[in-house]
Amino acid sequence: MSLRARVFITVFILAGAAVLGYAGWEFHPRDLIKFGFYLGIAILASGMKVRLPGMLGTLAVNDTFLLLCIIELSFPEAAIIALAAAIVQCYWKALARPKPIQVAFNVSALMFPTLAAYAVYHGGPGHSHVSRALLLVAAASIYFVVNTVPIAIVISLTEGKKVRKLWGECYFWSFPYYLAGAGIAGGISMLNHVIGWEPALLLLPPLYIVYRSYASYLDKLEHEKHHVEEIAALHLRTIEALALAIEAKDHTTHDHLRRVQVYAVEIAKELNISAEELEAVRAAALLHDIGKLAVPEHIVSKPGRYTAEEFEKIKIHPTIGAEILETAKFPYPVSPIVRAHHEKWDGSGYPNGLRGEQIPIGARILTAVDCLDALASDRQYRGALPLDQAMQQVVLAAGTDFDPKVVAVLKRRYKDLEKIARSQTSEGTSLLTDLHVSMPAEPARGFQETPANAQPEDNFLNSIAAARQEAQNLFELSHELGNSLSLDATLSVLALRLQKLVPFDSIAIYMRKNDHLVPVHVSGANFRLFSKLEIPWGEGLSGWVAENRKPIINGNPSVEPGYLADPGKFSTLRSALAVPLDGLSGVIGVLSLYRAEADAFNKDHLRVLLAISSKVGLSIENALKYEQAESSSITDYLTGLPNARSLFMHLDREISRCKRTGEKLAVMVCDIDGFKQINDRFGHLEGNRVLSTFAHSLRWVCRDYDYVARMGGDEFVVIAPGLDREAAEEKARLLNDLVTEAGREVCGERCLSLSVGTVFCGEDGLDAEQLLAEADRRMYNVKRKQHEGMPVMAIPPVVTNPMMIN
Repeated sequence: MSLRARVFITVFILAGAAVLGYAGWEFHPRDLIKFGFYLGIAILASGMKVRLPGMLGTLAVNDTFLLLCIIELSFPEAAIIALAAAIVQCYWKALARPKPIQVAFNVSALMFPTLAAYAVYHGGPGHSHVSRALLLVAAASIYFVVNTVPIAIVISLTEGKKVRKLWGECYFWSFPYYLAGAGIAGGISMLNHVIGWEPALLLLPPLYIVYRSYASYLDKLEHEKHHVEEIAALHLRTIEALALAIEAKDHTTHDHLRRVQVYAVEIAKELNISAEELEAVRAAALLHDIGKLAVPEHIVSKPGRYTAEEFEKIKIHPTIGAEILETAKFPYPVSPIVRAHHEKWDGSGYPNGLRGEQIPIGARILTAVDCLDALASDRQYRGALPLDQAMQQVVLAAGTDFDPKVVAVLKRRYKDLEKIARSQTSEGTSLLTDLHVSMPAEPARGFQETPANAQPEDNFLNSIAAARQEAQNLFELSHELGNSLSLDATLSVLALRLQKLVPFDSIAIYMRKNDHLVPVHVSGANFRLFSKLEIPWGEGLSGWVAENRKPIINGNPSVEPGYLADPGKFSTLRSALAVPLDGLSGVIGVLSLYRAEADAFNKDHLRVLLAISSKVGLSIENALKYEQAESSSITDYLTGLPNARSLFMHLDREISRCKRTGEKLAVMVCDIDGFKQINDRFGHLEGNRVLSTFAHSLRWVCRDYDYVARMGGDEFVVIAPGLDREAAEEKARLLNDLVTEAGREVCGERCLSLSVGTVFCGEDGLDAEQLLAEADRRMYNVKRKQHEGMPVMAIPPVVTNPMMIN
């Protein structure tokens, strides 16, 4: 209650108490029997009360008898009877026990009209020359005014309504009742003077019949009014439910509409718009974006700026929304507000380019409020601004985008409106879908049942929003899975996107390798444990899923073979969700998710994984084929060593590194002597075995950071970073022994040797072709000398002065 209302009530009660005190001081009844009779009738009449339509107050028949008391009795007697009538009316059949201050106010509300009516009827100057009928009408009129105006003033001060409008709508209609009551009181008074007051008892039954008829009429009127209000409320709730459903497809929260409605309605009240326009604003605040039903969802939900073409599509939603609402035939102008809620004060808005007061006042209010709430709320493409900063931006746009008059009211009241909005909006609950899951029969050990008493917690707005978000995430996941042919990139994207759809603490993607499942991508909790697993086909949780091609939900991660084989290991994971990954040739692997909570996964999570498993399987299969093709393009099929193409790429990188660091780099070109005779004598298959055996030995004796490649035919190249001349000569002798041993192992005799030409980066060249050409020349020089029986030097001495060479 406002301070002004409290002050008015206090003063009014004190003044009423003074009037009552005077009446009590002067109370000297002339006829106690008559006084008691009138007191009893007034008390009985106070119980005959009817509830006023649309009001919390009541109207009693006792006003007729109070007027009779004013005519027949002294003022103190009439005041005491009014006191008793007021108290009885407050407590008899009251819906709620009244507060003492309410009783005191109601008593005062009868003291003043009794005093005023008594003064008009008995004490006005020259009243003896005025007819009693006119005095009675005047007394009844002043009684009506003084009785109803204070109540209207209190309601006005409490609810912020205009006194005249409130009094006219809620009380003035009852004025004829007071005049009719005055007529009845005058008739009884005339009979009292003719036949005495005792026969007036005969008027009570007819008066009671009138009261019952009037009460029945008002009850019927109230029932019909209540029915109409229920239908109107039903329509409004239907509109609100539709609007919230639409909003849930657009945003992740439905508080936006309620906040906009609170702001818009309160500002509309401040601007004193008509009741019809106010109702239109109330509905339009909920339905202003209904036209977005005609805009593709990928545009509405786009996390970024619209293109010019997308913005043109967005611009149709005010027109479409207005056309939809026109078919609903609202009794107030909703569609013009919806059509114009993107118009701007300076005429630069859409769809019609209206300016200034050409824009409906409701649309001007909605535009400013909607912008403020949008700036102060989180969006997919930006975070929310503090409310004060958002308000500053709206103020800066006053006179261009927004009506300055609307912005002025909004700036003055936005903090109060925010408090009201927060009190009337509530946060949506999180989406938790059905948790009743049936576990598969096998494997029988190590799996947990889902509790039967688990109940879903859901609401329709979150369900709609979650469906939209799920569709968006699935679209993005499917799109990004096809963007890369790299297996690592594909699996990393899968893990990142899947976290938004199915929360997990750890993810493991296993691929089939012979009769085992091996992890190719692991992230999250217990990373090291999962990374080392090799799960036999058909064993454990993931092995069972792969063999049976059936998913498992809320399984026990501890049953994975080797996961907790060591008693010293400890797992915090208690739930697993695993689905098979199908390729073109069958199951190629298993996707397993793990959570720390028991029974953490539900049917919706399983549904999402099943929806993407085939796409994931094909994407992984394509990535594996690409890796195989890429490996084939740079790998020699026979020996498994890098081929000539890979050799040149690697040598270029090593030369660049050597130039940067100044480190030594040796390049050794090797050719097998006598290899042609192996093919001629033993066949090409045995020749291939010799090459494979030598390649395997070559890899084994070289350092981890050496690079060994097959140039082609029986030529091999070794790139050895940091190798000096002495070490290079020793390595050449070792390689010769290896090829000799390979020939003996395959053919049973020592029939092969090796010619090696060695060059060094910087000394013998600075690019790959130059170095390989020089190494090849030296290798053939070694081969020629071996054929001629001359001493062989694979690495010529360093030339410091060419004139000294013989």
